[in-house]
Amino acid sequence: MTPEELSSAILSCLRDAVSAGDINVDPPAEVRVERPKNRDHGDWATNIALQVAKRAGMNPRDFASLLKGRLEEVDGVASVDIAGPGFLNIVLDASAAGELARNIVDTGSSYGTSQVMSDQRINLEFVSANPTGPIHLGGTRWAAVGDALARIFEAAGAAVTREYYFNDHGSQIDKFARSLLASAKEQPAPEDGYAGQYITDIAARVLSIAPAVLDQDDDASQEQFRAIGVDLMFGDIKASLHAFGVDFDVYFHEDSLHKDGAVGKLLEQLKGSGSLYSADGAWWLRSTEFGDDKDRVVIKSDGDPAYIAGDIAYIQNKLDRGFTLNLYLLGADHHGYVARLKAAAAALGHSADSVEVLIGQMVNLVREGKAVRMSKRAGTVVTLEDLVDAVGVDAARYALARYSADSNIDIDLDLLVKKSNDNPVFYVQYAHARSCAAARNAAAAGVDGSEFDAGTLAHESETELLAHLGTYPSVVAQSAQFREPHRVARHLEVIAGSYHRWYASCRITPIGEQQAAAVNHTRLWLNNATTQVLGNGLGLLGVSAPERM
Repeated sequence: MTPEELSSAILSCLRDAVSAGDINVDPPAEVRVERPKNRDHGDWATNIALQVAKRAGMNPRDFASLLKGRLEEVDGVASVDIAGPGFLNIVLDASAAGELARNIVDTGSSYGTSQVMSDQRINLEFVSANPTGPIHLGGTRWAAVGDALARIFEAAGAAVTREYYFNDHGSQIDKFARSLLASAKEQPAPEDGYAGQYITDIAARVLSIAPAVLDQDDDASQEQFRAIGVDLMFGDIKASLHAFGVDFDVYFHEDSLHKDGAVGKLLEQLKGSGSLYSADGAWWLRSTEFGDDKDRVVIKSDGDPAYIAGDIAYIQNKLDRGFTLNLYLLGADHHGYVARLKAAAAALGHSADSVEVLIGQMVNLVREGKAVRMSKRAGTVVTLEDLVDAVGVDAARYALARYSADSNIDIDLDLLVKKSNDNPVFYVQYAHARSCAAARNAAAAGVDGSEFDAGTLAHESETELLAHLGTYPSVVAQSAQFREPHRVARHLEVIAGSYHRWYASCRITPIGEQQAAAVNHTRLWLNNATTQVLGNGLGLLGVSAPERM
C-alpha cells in the first residue's frame, strides 16, 4: 500500500462516516499522511481529526475514534491508535507494505509521475545570459535548477517549454562589439567594456571569418564585430549548455520585439487603456495599482523605450502563445523584477499569478578552505566550464540542485571529487550502482523474480526502505508545487542511506550452498525497486545513474 493509497482509504472512511450521519462535515479534497519520526508510533500518521473536528463541532479524539473503527477494517491496515489530542497512528501489515516493491518495479520509469499539473502550459525561462561572455556561476546554477525544475514539472503532467531570452538589444551588445574591435586592434579594452581571454579568442575568430573587417572605418568594423561576434559567443554558450545536459525549446530574440514593432504597438495600447500616464516628460506604468512599490518609467523623456518596455512586450508575447504560467528564474540582483513583472501582466489585463519569479542567490566555490575566484577564460568571473572542469557534469548539477535556490551556497570542490559517503552525489550514485551489482550477483546465484511474497519483507530495515520509496511520488509532487528540485535530491539521499542500511542487514543471495527461498526472490524485487526509484530521481535532476562505479 502506497501513502497515496492509504490517504485515499482514510478519505473514503471519512466520506462513509459522513454518509452514515456519524459526522457532519464537508470532507477535504485530500488527506495527508506522514512518516512518524518515532517508529513506535506506527508506519504512518495523519492529523486529519485535528484539522476537521472543529468544523464538525466535535472533540478531535472523538472524531479520530469514529475514523479508527472504519480504518481498521481496510485491507492492509494492521492496527490504528489514537495519540495525543487526536493523531491517528497507523500500522500496515507486512504484506500490504511489501506489495509496494512489486508495484514500483511494474510501474518502472513512470513511478513518481502524476497528472497533478496536467492543466498547466508552462513557459520556463532560465539562464538567459547576455551573449557578451561565458556563462558565469550564477547562470550555471540556474541551468541546473531550471532544467531539473522543467523535468519535475513534466513528471507532474505539465507541458513545459524551456525558453532562453536572447538579450541582443541594447548597450551591453555595443560594449561587447567595442571590446572585440579593441582586442583585434591590439588596444586596451574600453573602460566600460569586457576583458578576458574569451574576448581575445572571439576577436581572432572574427578576423579569421572576415579578414578584411579592419579595412573600414571603426563604425562599420564595430558593426561586423557585433554581428559575427554575438553569433560566435552565443554558439559557445549553446555548446556549453548542451555539454551540461541543458537544451532549450525556444531561443527568443529580444531584438525581434523592437524590430517587428511589438513594443511600440503595445505601448500605444497601454496609453489608450489608461495604464500609462505622462509625467515629467516621460510615460509611466501605473504599476503601484497592481502591487508594485512604485510606478515605472516605460518611455523615457528622450522618447526611447525603457528596458521594462521590452519586458512588457515579452510577457504579452508569452501570454499570446497560450502559456498559463510564465516562470522566470532570475539572479540575486533582480529582486525588483518580481513586483514589476506581475504588475505588467495585470496592466495587460491578465492575472498577476500568470507570472512567477524565482530569485537565485550567490554561489561560491571553495577549494582547500579558500574561495576560488579566478577563471582561465573570463578573468575574475568563474564560468560553467571552470566548474565542470573541476568536478564533472554530474557532481556540478547535483551540487547546484540540492540546495534551495533562494539560499547562498558554498560548493566544496575538494568534497565533490571524493569517492566517499561525505560526497552526496557519490553517495546516491553509489547506492544505485550497488543495487545494480546486487542484481547481477543475485542472477549469478540463481535468485530471480519468479517468486514474490510481500509478507517476508518484515525486517525493520525493509519497512524503513519501503516507507521512503513510497514517499517518493509525493516528494516529486511537492517539488513541483513549491518549485524546489532540492527536495528530490535530499530524498534520494534518504533513500540511499536506507538502502545501504538494508543491504548491510538483509541478504538477497542465500548463504553457501543453500537454495534460494521466497524471501531471497522477494528481496530482489525490493532491491530492483530501489534501483528504479534512484534512477528515476537522478533523471529528474539531469544526473546519470551509473550501473558500475
